[in-house]
Amino acid sequence: MRAIARLALATLVVAAPLTAVMAAHAADDPTPITVVTSDFEDGTVQGWTGRSAETLASSTTVAHGGTHSLAVTGRTATWQGPALSVLSTFAKGTSYTISAWVRMAEGSDSARLSVERRTSGTATYETVVGNTAVTSSGWVNLTGHYTLSADVDFLNLYVETASSTGSLYIDDVTASYVPALPIQTDIPAVKSVVTEFPVGAAITGAEITTEHGELLARHFNSVTPGNALKWDATEPTENTFTYTQADPLIAFAKAHGMKVRGHTLVWHNQTPAWVFQDASGAAMTATAENKALLLARLENHIRNVAAHYGDTIGTWDVVNEVIDESQSDGLRRSNWYNITGLDYLRTAFKVAREVVPSAKLCINDYNTNVAAKRDALYNLVVKLKGEGVPIDCVGHQMHVNVSWPSIADTEAMLKKFEGIGVEQQVTEMDVSIYTSSGESFPTPPADRLLSQAYMYRDMFALFRKYKADLTSVTLWGLADDNTWLDTYPVARKDAPLLFDTRLQAKSAYWGVVDPSKIGASASPSASVSVSPSVSISPSASVSVSPSSSTSPGTSGCTVTYRVTGSWPGGFQGDVKIANTGSSAISGWKLSWQFTGGQAISQLWNGSVAQSGATVTVTNASWNATIAAGGSASVGFLASWTGSNPVPAAFTVNGTACTVA
Repeated sequence: MRAIARLALATLVVAAPLTAVMAAHAADDPTPITVVTSDFEDGTVQGWTGRSAETLASSTTVAHGGTHSLAVTGRTATWQGPALSVLSTFAKGTSYTISAWVRMAEGSDSARLSVERRTSGTATYETVVGNTAVTSSGWVNLTGHYTLSADVDFLNLYVETASSTGSLYIDDVTASYVPALPIQTDIPAVKSVVTEFPVGAAITGAEITTEHGELLARHFNSVTPGNALKWDATEPTENTFTYTQADPLIAFAKAHGMKVRGHTLVWHNQTPAWVFQDASGAAMTATAENKALLLARLENHIRNVAAHYGDTIGTWDVVNEVIDESQSDGLRRSNWYNITGLDYLRTAFKVAREVVPSAKLCINDYNTNVAAKRDALYNLVVKLKGEGVPIDCVGHQMHVNVSWPSIADTEAMLKKFEGIGVEQQVTEMDVSIYTSSGESFPTPPADRLLSQAYMYRDMFALFRKYKADLTSVTLWGLADDNTWLDTYPVARKDAPLLFDTRLQAKSAYWGVVDPSKIGASASPSASVSVSPSVSISPSASVSVSPSSSTSPGTSGCTVTYRVTGSWPGGFQGDVKIANTGSSAISGWKLSWQFTGGQAISQLWNGSVAQSGATVTVTNASWNATIAAGGSASVGFLASWTGSNPVPAAFTVNGTACTVA
């Protein structure tokens, strides 16, 4: 592995002195400018309105700060809640930090902070902070980041809930921004150093404005519209096509001589409900008539969307995330598969080839560095290519973190697809600073940023080694001010990209451009492998670590159980075990009872078994020991019906724990 790192160094250009780079970071301490303050202390609603017929009033019943808050009553739908117009306040291209304190009047739910924008009467809804558990027992802070990316004639900030219509309170709402810094022009462009293949970034409208557009054009020579080409954005209602989100992004790329990757023509997510409804409007079942209708809709969609851009888009992710390695045949049981079998894949590729014959056609998936996922994708590609299905490339998403995966596993991924007549592309790379869903840092720790730089260094060295097979590498975002990881798998500020929230180069950037400038500390061995705590994709799928044996613990324990997100019929949870004893717990088995019929579908940071109401989680190999005073966390996705009560008791290795 060290030989690979030396290979990367041998081809680098000389960058500006590190002292100059550090001086650029140390420019005046950023002081946020606050543009919205709603504390309700004057006894009025301060411009807030209901989204429907709910009632808003200043209240002294509870308050986060001072003596007043805003009470929201009379809600009859989950989407109803308090809204504030920021049309005359928010400027296009500026990244705002939005904070609101929320609590329920009674009971519990999950709340989220969102923005509704309208252009020429067309509404778009964007999540600022995802579903976050909120109760009546205390205030919960929702903090997130939002950048207006389009010209609008309506822009509202609002709070809503996930599953109930109970009354709620909000207080101390603020929106602020840090004045932008000029981008650094005295450091090498990424695209001028990494010349073996195009290096791209996933973008929204926010990334083509102001300093963001300058940064994008300077460093990257390829772009991927992150959401603007998906089905819900391009054909929201049947046979009504719109390209208002994507056209400006494609035009920017064309004006700056950048390649474009189209993402994505077929996916089980972000596909409007009507696509899977039969002629009468009912949910489709697996009949011959429904299969024919669904494939006809698929063909019509591809013929319109792909043809709209023609040769401008040189590569398409034709299908996205079709593998489920837990199935015996390795295939995801999506609506597409359940109704059409493999014919939706055959149709998608063959129609795309007819419409854009010169484009590279890719099948794209996540966790392809995991053997089971990799092998299932390989088998599918070989099968379809053997039938004459025109698959030109395999896309590896590479949503990874600072300690996973190993270089060896990633190299095995690349080796697997050699010699079968396909190109390979890294399509959605980011490196989270978090190694578990239970972590949250107010600012990125220095050691995590250093580990992130080494991960980028080693991965890009590996990619360049495989330049004969790897024809593109795309990062899933431009800078840390706009990343999907801020809201998934839990709401927290992540920092997964090469440039920070002020668009300045991080150590991660130097890991790609010139690893000698990462820092003076010795780098960890690239051969050390840490099992994944959670490997995720925008489809919310996870990778489960292997289980290991347990031994009785002698320490006391405290368990904290949180619902971190909730939606109709499902929720996401997090369970933290704290070792409150004086000796380490070596191997652990956590157990509890669900009393509301909840059922876990996926879990990370451990191995799960559920028998009826009883849930048992066994440690992974890498988190088996919990030191005295230490903790371990597991996260999961689960279903629920009717109610979602919190478990009342937990045991670790058969010993009852205190419930926090």
